[in-house]
Amino acid sequence: MSVKKGRERKGNLVDKRAVRDNFAPILQEAEYRSKQKKSESIPTIYIVMSTCGLASGAAETKQAFEEELALKSIEARIVPVGCLGHCYAEPLVIIDHPTSGFPAICYYQINEGRARTLVKSYLEQGDPVLKYVLGAMEANDLIPAVMDFPRFKLEQRLVMEQCGLIDPDDIYQYIAEGGYSGLVKALSSQPEEVVDIIETSGLRGRGGAGFPTGRKWRIARAVETDGRIVICNADEGDPGAYMDRTILESNPHQLLEGLAICAHGVGADKAIIYVRAEYPLAVKTMKQAIHSTEELSLLGPSILGTSFNLDVSVFQGSGAFVCGEETALIQSIAGKRGMPQHRPPYPVEKGLWGRSTIVNNVKTLSSVPAIIKKGPEWFRTIGTEKSPGTAIFSVVGNVKHAGLVEIAMGTSLRTLIFDVCGGIPKKKDFKAVQIGGPSGGCLPGSFLDTPIDFDSLTEAGAMMGSGGMVVMDEDSCMVDVARYFLDFTQKESCGKCTFCRIGTRHLLNILDRITKGEGQEKDLELLETLSEDIKDGSLCGLGKTAPNPVLTSLKYFFEEYEAHVKEKRCPALKCRPLTAYYIDLEKCARGCDVCVGCCPVEAIFTTKGRKKAVDQELCVKCGECMVVCPPEYDAVFKVSPPELAPIVERVPEKKSASN
Repeated sequence: MSVKKGRERKGNLVDKRAVRDNFAPILQEAEYRSKQKKSESIPTIYIVMSTCGLASGAAETKQAFEEELALKSIEARIVPVGCLGHCYAEPLVIIDHPTSGFPAICYYQINEGRARTLVKSYLEQGDPVLKYVLGAMEANDLIPAVMDFPRFKLEQRLVMEQCGLIDPDDIYQYIAEGGYSGLVKALSSQPEEVVDIIETSGLRGRGGAGFPTGRKWRIARAVETDGRIVICNADEGDPGAYMDRTILESNPHQLLEGLAICAHGVGADKAIIYVRAEYPLAVKTMKQAIHSTEELSLLGPSILGTSFNLDVSVFQGSGAFVCGEETALIQSIAGKRGMPQHRPPYPVEKGLWGRSTIVNNVKTLSSVPAIIKKGPEWFRTIGTEKSPGTAIFSVVGNVKHAGLVEIAMGTSLRTLIFDVCGGIPKKKDFKAVQIGGPSGGCLPGSFLDTPIDFDSLTEAGAMMGSGGMVVMDEDSCMVDVARYFLDFTQKESCGKCTFCRIGTRHLLNILDRITKGEGQEKDLELLETLSEDIKDGSLCGLGKTAPNPVLTSLKYFFEEYEAHVKEKRCPALKCRPLTAYYIDLEKCARGCDVCVGCCPVEAIFTTKGRKKAVDQELCVKCGECMVVCPPEYDAVFKVSPPELAPIVERVPEKKSASN
């Protein structure tokens, strides 16, 4: 035994020397390429071409740049990059024109026409076209810097630091920015030391539950098993959530580096990245990144000349939301139906193919390289004592600057929503925020000063979840919101356990009745009782958290439920069966037929006074008439309950069927 230990120590010393010697030429090549690019005087055009950018027309923007550059015979480099997180401003373009006298400039909403204008005005004539400018990428005396804006200044980027700034397909650019130095440091240390660092850092799983990452790794190391497997859980299925997808598309090597460090720490020789098939760009980018990394011996056999081997592959999931639960995910990889399994045994004890399996989220693994490089003490200076580090949220809904935001744990909801994301548009009032994906809780304005961390959100009735956040204004109906999210989780239930399969169906039926004005007072008590039963009796996290939107909306917005049940009225005017559209005859303009042309069921007719009215029997309450009514008239309005007598009396009889 003593001889074997001596050999292991000697082998580790050899590995340590080999790591440094084999990484040195790779680092030198990366630094050389970086210097070469900086020495060139030609402009570089960075175009955000992640999924959100492409959806906004980034591909057409890129083509317009290419065509206009060729037409003007201007030499420039076009670099596709990942998401900056500022999805409200897509397509985003950064132009670094070294001979212009201006710093690198970030432009927003650059369509084909604006792209051609920038080539002609800026690259050819030297005019930076300030009306398209979001801000300069660094401090200067000419153009306001983006870092001075709250949307940038109040963020603290750790995981997303390089997202949108580097080419995701260029491994050398990642290395030149310090990439894979964390892996080099980890391989130069004993695996136990790596686990110690992560445990000391206090890093908690960013996939939802917040389980201490280091503790999970230590448990895995203690399990006697025939080989270990590391799985990256990138099965992101929350409505409106795209944090993991952005990291995969924008900085895949940071994830791979964290994955390799994790595998080294726990002693795994196999790693699988579980990505949903609906993310084709993320899948393509990850496969390319794995190939590039294997070519440089940073993955695969004998990594950097050491005895550490790691085979990494991408598995495409079929899109079931429940596969975000680790045991269901493992079943899916094994070729079975993705259904949660009873625990214990836990995956770290017995998981995929009977081997010890460590499942970590994309954001968790992407946090690891910085912790290894800078140390656990540095990491603990960010965030709170019990929730160190940062949190990434996809903030969507009724907010001005929707997109991805990375903030330090402990930041208040108010700071995130109103300072970082610009608050509520159209001068509307804030009503609620739903945090933690479809199973998260809905919190009212009284919780805006709640710090964002695992424990505080759980105490408030919400949850950190994977990072989805939906902001709602005064026009949101909380009963309908609860119904919407429950409808999603009910459809995504695997059906294995009775409480989740049948209980959520009953909950949804009750909410459907209430939003139609058919609810009874006893339904309010039944909603709460049934929700608690579902939480207690469900097998996995999907069922246990599915009632959260119902319970929190009942707790904080009970008066809305009462209005739906007792008064058959929707205060927010959202539930169609409880609302009706009318036209104010005093505001309606004679001869204006805009609303008539947009009505899909011809429910709008002309009165004897040549003004318009709505036939309530034909109206399907789509709301298009309100959308198209000219703002100078603002004649269309809606009410609840629909049979409000004083308004019905104002609607005249039809002139004739022909009208």
